Amino acid sequence: MAERKPFLLRLDPTVYEALQRWAGDDLRSLNAQIEFLLRRMLIDQGRLKAGPPPEGRTTRRGGKTG
Repeated sequence: MAERKPFLLRLDPTVYEALQRWAGDDLRSLNAQIEFLLRRMLIDQGRLKAGPPPEGRTTRRGGKTG
């Protein structure tokens, strides 16, 4: 699996709570939800080529991808 780059992200508490609820609804961790949303926005804006999620990632329903 590719190396992951950790970094600190400061969020407004209301944004954090909303993201946490959304992640729970989608059966993802908060970290996975944030990465999913960032990746989707980058693809939508043409700043990242669309493709399968990184190796080892799972789908919303918990099944392995690709």
